[in-house]
Order: sequence, then structure tokens, then C-alpha cells
Amino acid sequence: MTQIPLHAQNPTGRFAGRSEAYARWRPDYPVAALDSVLGAEPEGVSLVDLGAGTGISSRQLASRGARVIAIEPNPEMCALISPTRRLLPVIGKAESIPLRSGSVRIATAFQAFHWFDAGPALAEIHRVLVPGGSLALVWNERDDRDPFTAAYREIVRAASGNHPAESRMEQLDALERSTLFVAPVLKVFPHEQRLDREGLLGRMRSTSYLPSEGAAWESLASEMEALRSKWGDADGFVRLVYETRVWIAKSRG
Repeated sequence: MTQIPLHAQNPTGRFAGRSEAYARWRPDYPVAALDSVLGAEPEGVSLVDLGAGTGISSRQLASRGARVIAIEPNPEMCALISPTRRLLPVIGKAESIPLRSGSVRIATAFQAFHWFDAGPALAEIHRVLVPGGSLALVWNERDDRDPFTAAYREIVRAASGNHPAESRMEQLDALERSTLFVAPVLKVFPHEQRLDREGLLGRMRSTSYLPSEGAAWESLASEMEALRSKWGDADGFVRLVYETRVWIAKSRG
């Protein structure tokens, strides 16, 4: 059976009702990873953050000195990005970026590129970048070398029916084949997220392809509570361990 690509699986609407959980319980990104994206002189650099969600990455980039335009197609999520002097939220899509050509030095997609229609998105990203500008694709990837994180992943995969978003790194193939960018370079940074019971369940609720109500949710929550009981520390917290993977490619032409 042919698998429906992620960009055709309602990537905007599927997060409806999950924005608050997403904003509160999704992990941020390590400072070293952000600095690898921004380079040695981040102050005032022009940047577009695509698929910005509720602005987790956008706010962090702006705090490092960048001037960030946060592009997000879901109005509910975009509404949670408060504008500041360095941060402007805009409703839009990566496949039709509402910016003039050659207007930014850096384009980013944090935890989002797998939801894009890669071909049109890469063409649009190339259009809005200055010649030689940078594209950075970033994911917090769960690190299976940690036993709790590995057990968490197995529960997620089972509950989601092994959803294709769990294999999202395959989307990098489009960038590696693209004639618009040079071959991407990978940088990897350690990261983790410490969660209590509320946080662990909130992290699950923020995932668009997992159940969030009914019997399926109750079963999932019960499994997670058992996992927390097994692996939690004396204060009831568990640690999700990540490798933050940053793929950076320069624009051609």
C-alpha cells in the first residue's frame, strides 16, 4: 500500500487543540545548536523560521540577537507567538513564503521540515535567501541509548501505529538531492528534558499523531505512568534524552 506523504496528512489542522500543550511541554533547543545555526555574528542577522509552531525556536533565536520572522500555517499556534522588537509572527506556509526574494540570510525549520512538501519548500527557501545564505534543518531526536527514552519511543511507536513522522529523517533525502543547495553538513548536540507526571502526559498530548482522549488515551497514559514509576527519580521526574541534530546547507547561486 502506498504511504501518504506527511505534507498531505493535514499538517496544519492536525495540531488543532494541541497548541497549549505544544507551547508548554515541547523541548527547547540547546544554546550550542542555536549558535551553530546563527554563526559567529548573530546580532541583527535576518532569519525566517518556517513551521514555527508556537514560537519555541523563534524566541530562542531572537534572544540570541537575530531578527526573526516566524512563519506558521496554523492560526491557533501562530497566535501564541507574541511579537517583539526582534520577532514577527506571520501566518504562512513554507511552500509559499510571504517574503520578497533575497530578503533573509538564514532560513530554519525546527521540528517541522518533515511536514513540508519538500520540493516546493526548498525552491521557496532558495528564493528568499540571499546568495550563499544558509538553510538549517533541526530536530530533537530521541536518543535510544538511554533506557527510559528507548522505552518511551517504543510506546509512542506502538500507540501511533508506527506513524511515518517517527521516521522523519528520510525527508533529508530531498535536500541532499537538491541542486539549489550544497550538500548539508551535520552537527550533533546533547540535550534533555526533565518531566514530572504532568509534563510527561503533556508531552504526549502535544504529539499530533497520538490519541488525546477516550480509551486509547487512557491506555497510553497508564503505560506512561508505569514507565515513570519504573524510571522516575526520587522527586518523580524522568528525563527524555535527545540528540539535537542540525543539518546546515548553503544556498547555491
